[in-house]
Amino acid sequence: MGKSNIFSLDNLSFQDINEDAELIPLMTPEDEEEIDKEDLPNELAILPLKNTVLFPGVVIPITAGRDKSITLINDANNGSKTIGVVSQKDGEVENPEAKDINKVGVVAKILRVLKMPDGNTTVIIQGKKRFQIEEILQEDPYLKASISSIKEEKPAKDNEEFSAIVDSVKDLSLQIIKDSPSIPSEASFAIKNIESPSFLINFVSSNMSLSVKEKQELLEMNDLRNRALATLKYMNTEFQKLELRNDIQSKVQSDMSQQQREYFLHQQMKTIQEELGGVSSESEIEDMRQLAKKKKWGKKVEEHFKKELAKMQRMNPQVAEYSIQRNYLDLFLELPWDEFSKDKFDLKRAQKILDRDHYGLEEVKRRIIEYLAVLKLRDDMKSPILCFYGPPGVGKTSLGKSIAEALGREYVRISLGGLRDEAEIRGHRKTYIGAMPGRIIQSLKKAGTSNPVFVLDEIDKLSNSNQGDPSSALLEVLDPEQNSEFHDNFLEMGFDLSKVMFIATSNSLNTIQPALRDRMEIINMTGYTIEEKVEIAKRHLLPKQITEHGLNADQIKVGKAQLTKIVEGYTRESGVRGLEKQIAKVVRYVAKSIALEEEYNVKISNEDIVDVLGPARLERNKYENNEVAGVVTGLAWTRVGGDILFIESILSKGKGNLSVTGNLGKVMKESATIAMEYIKANADEFGIPADIFDKYNVHIHVPEGATPKDGPSAGITMLTSLVSLFTQRKVKKSLAMTGEITLRGKVLPVGGIKEKILAAKRAHIKEIILCEENKKDIEEIKEDYLKGLIFHYVSDMKDVLDKGLTKQKVKNAKTL
Repeated sequence: MGKSNIFSLDNLSFQDINEDAELIPLMTPEDEEEIDKEDLPNELAILPLKNTVLFPGVVIPITAGRDKSITLINDANNGSKTIGVVSQKDGEVENPEAKDINKVGVVAKILRVLKMPDGNTTVIIQGKKRFQIEEILQEDPYLKASISSIKEEKPAKDNEEFSAIVDSVKDLSLQIIKDSPSIPSEASFAIKNIESPSFLINFVSSNMSLSVKEKQELLEMNDLRNRALATLKYMNTEFQKLELRNDIQSKVQSDMSQQQREYFLHQQMKTIQEELGGVSSESEIEDMRQLAKKKKWGKKVEEHFKKELAKMQRMNPQVAEYSIQRNYLDLFLELPWDEFSKDKFDLKRAQKILDRDHYGLEEVKRRIIEYLAVLKLRDDMKSPILCFYGPPGVGKTSLGKSIAEALGREYVRISLGGLRDEAEIRGHRKTYIGAMPGRIIQSLKKAGTSNPVFVLDEIDKLSNSNQGDPSSALLEVLDPEQNSEFHDNFLEMGFDLSKVMFIATSNSLNTIQPALRDRMEIINMTGYTIEEKVEIAKRHLLPKQITEHGLNADQIKVGKAQLTKIVEGYTRESGVRGLEKQIAKVVRYVAKSIALEEEYNVKISNEDIVDVLGPARLERNKYENNEVAGVVTGLAWTRVGGDILFIESILSKGKGNLSVTGNLGKVMKESATIAMEYIKANADEFGIPADIFDKYNVHIHVPEGATPKDGPSAGITMLTSLVSLFTQRKVKKSLAMTGEITLRGKVLPVGGIKEKILAAKRAHIKEIILCEENKKDIEEIKEDYLKGLIFHYVSDMKDVLDKGLTKQKVKNAKTL
């Protein structure tokens, strides 16, 4: 028996619905006699129901969603409030016609119409008398039919057999309500209070879990005794099912202990997994045990694995820790414990691979060959930690791939840029949900060997936060004395990283933690000369772009002259990344012409370069033979390589104030102040009248104010600019300088010499003034880089002025 709709409807009780007290929830025999005396109308509006059957005396709620039904209800509610209710033969029919509805139905009274929040209309109706449809009179706007009354055959009041059937129905109803957890106990009060036998039969029939067809058959029975017997039959069937379910439930609960219950559930899960093609936990553990026998791990690791496997075997597969434990043991099985790839010690082959993939970089290649040579002789050398330091685009990261190929090792790379969680390096503790090993251990798992070439990219861009300091966590990774027992929080055991060849890359050393920098061997990778860039473009960049754009070498030819024009006119970087982008534009131009079947020059000319890339944009960065006094070319180091900068000075009438502009940092402003004070102290020696400093303001400017500039490199440049301004002696042609000064006029050495020399060559500088102590830096630079350059080594400012300024004054020199 299902839950009765009489007792609740969306939390509305009869007291809520029956505001006018006309609704009687339980029909009495007196009510039935009154209803029997009522005459039925000859015609009645017919409301078809999809999935329920209304019985006389029973109150049910109906949700009307069809337009016809809503119109019918509204009309009836405003009129007699009486309608005819019949059930549909097929509940799927949305617009039922005469053939789609049953002929026997129940006259119903509308008790109340409710507008629900979802926009539907709910109507509360109560069945009264049965009727039979004689003829359908209309179908629009809703069904209307002529009807006739159906007389119900009731046994006599003193019929003992019928009374026994009714009592059985009532008792069985109460027993079903008691034993069924889905039926509220309040329903038993209604059953007990029903006095009318016919209403009891109708009430029970309406609320049993029967199909619409079965309920309709009950409704169509004219003999109340037969209907009572049929109802009792259905109830007995339902009661037997209920008893069987309850009996099974009680047996399971009483016979099975908690341990047996868990075993039963595990067995069920195992069966289900096998049916679905999965693997049960037992077979999974056995597979792990067999894989462990093939691993090359030490006794300590083996004992730890067996202990953890036994722990997993005792776990309930349903708990969250089970999946963590399984992932933990999977990691143990997948890690390359003492599994090494065999190194290739053919040094000539290694040299060919390095030369093939990278033009230039002789110092780096020599260091790699040295490493291979020592490893070949000793065969057990701990891998050094190399750090390739230089501007972007010079081949630091790609060099790692070439080293891996030359050694015959696996290649692994992780990017450290922006990394700020220590757990990314050391892993999470296994106690947390979602724990996983650090990226070092994860990468070794992917590599499949314990001695890959491991590139730690952008090590200078490590960050830190409240999750820890990753750079400090790397101290153990990159220390050859400690990393033989690297501890990962997730792994909970030491892993040998001493055979891994770590290669770090960095654009700057200033942001690397000093202790971390101390553990690495810094290899400086400076930028390329124009000649080197042209050769790299010819050998690597152009063929790569031709292949990536779906062309072949016969469809585009770019000569050295055109490559040189691209390098000089459209790139100013130390590396070749920007150069590759410009070459890609030229190749795309050819690809577009071929796709559109347009004519184009297979051999790209200078005019084609200008058409595709536009006018050369970087001529302003070349040296300018300025005839104006006070303009000097300096050399600077930046994070993207060397560069040239112009320092300009000018006088204006005033009171001797010094101002500096050009987005300069603190160091450069101090250099300007020192240069000015040195000139004032030695004005007589330079032939400068002392009263000039009180009559004129001095303004120093470094163009391109949008670019921040700072560092101890511009001292001699600023002093030369000021002396040139005060004496009106012009600076020598095609000359640049770099160095710092003191108040005593001494010239101090500076760094980044190679990058500055390359910048000078790009700008077509011919002469360079450097500190005497920087001579050793020049001697370390390859001679090819120094072709066409003349170096002047100085130790004090007088030497700088003698070599940097001409004797004659500029044309139209001012008289100060």
